Amino acid sequence: MAWNRERAMVATGDDHKVTPAELFFDLVFVYAITQVTALMAAAPSPVRMVGAMVVLALLWWCWCAFAWLGNVVRADSGAVFGVLVTVMAVVLIVSLAVPDVFADEPGGLSAPLVFVLCYGAVRVLHLTSYWLSSPGDTALRATLRRTALASVLPPLVLLLMGCAYDGRVQLLWWLGAVAVDYGGIYVTGSSGWRVNSPGHFAERHGLIVIIALGESIVAMGVGVSDSPLSYAVLGASAAGLLLSAGLWRLYFRQLGEAAEHRLTGLDGDDRTRFARDVYTFLHLPLVAGVVLCALGMKKVLQQVADTAHYGLAEPLHGAVAWSLTGGVGVYLLGAAAIVLRTSGRRPTALAVGGVCCLAAGPLVGLVPALVALAVLAAAAALLVGLHSRRATRTLGAVETA
Repeated sequence: MAWNRERAMVATGDDHKVTPAELFFDLVFVYAITQVTALMAAAPSPVRMVGAMVVLALLWWCWCAFAWLGNVVRADSGAVFGVLVTVMAVVLIVSLAVPDVFADEPGGLSAPLVFVLCYGAVRVLHLTSYWLSSPGDTALRATLRRTALASVLPPLVLLLMGCAYDGRVQLLWWLGAVAVDYGGIYVTGSSGWRVNSPGHFAERHGLIVIIALGESIVAMGVGVSDSPLSYAVLGASAAGLLLSAGLWRLYFRQLGEAAEHRLTGLDGDDRTRFARDVYTFLHLPLVAGVVLCALGMKKVLQQVADTAHYGLAEPLHGAVAWSLTGGVGVYLLGAAAIVLRTSGRRPTALAVGGVCCLAAGPLVGLVPALVALAVLAAAAALLVGLHSRRATRTLGAVETA
């Protein structure tokens, strides 16, 4: 390991692993993701779901920024750890503001404005830390300047302008901010950014997928809180857990290993571009899909447990009905894109399954909620199995050739 100027930060090597400081940092994002689900659950509608995904995209950018930073300097070094704790405090404030970010109650501080100012503070802290981490890296510093001008300042202005409005007008301003923010990364290019340790980078993103899947399980528990146990509750819980297990298996037994292997085999700007595409961009649909599905699973458990207001034959309704299968569809399409970018193979089973899940929302509204969850869990297991067998046959054919 090399020490930088003033020995305030410690550079990482290619064998760097995730530090306990980074695991501590992730704890605040567990709460943040839970708050995104709560934002949707409070008033489920298509507009509210789009708004929640905008909030999630902004939170994701905060997390990704420090996943990249932790790959080039150790997160448990004095200076960086101090920054991480500061960011944790800021993101905690952001998370507290999330439930009211599109429906701010009178009195107190403006939740949208607090959210935006704290988001801007996180982005500035990230750029400043990166700037100090490599005092002699002119390419990185040039990229940081371009990033500040193209991917930080314009979106922040749009977010602030959106705070002057509410409802759909605010959402349109914020959607524009996200589009400019994410698009700005392509404008700034990959020169200067680097991935020192592929193993660390892959592990960090695997952990955030675990956090999202864990939140889906927590959401089910919240759905049956203060309700008596019944056979229907036990069955719904088991189906939800099996669904989460299927999504876990797809990622950790198939996607994650292949992506890490490909990342390790690349270097320079090729490695940076692959990390940007597969991890920074294409892992967001995985997390978003799980969060959407968690809303559906939470509502299924609520209806099954609340026998005073719902019968077992009651289906899910409206946007919540779509979120159950639609979330899985988003996850599967994100997984398909990762397979395509990683290996060049066409993941037919994942793509077709994802599209079918996205289109299945109206069907969910026609069958009992418990049946819909059980069928979805079985279908996800089948799709993962089909993709696994096809991938194995393709790999065997390549090795034979």
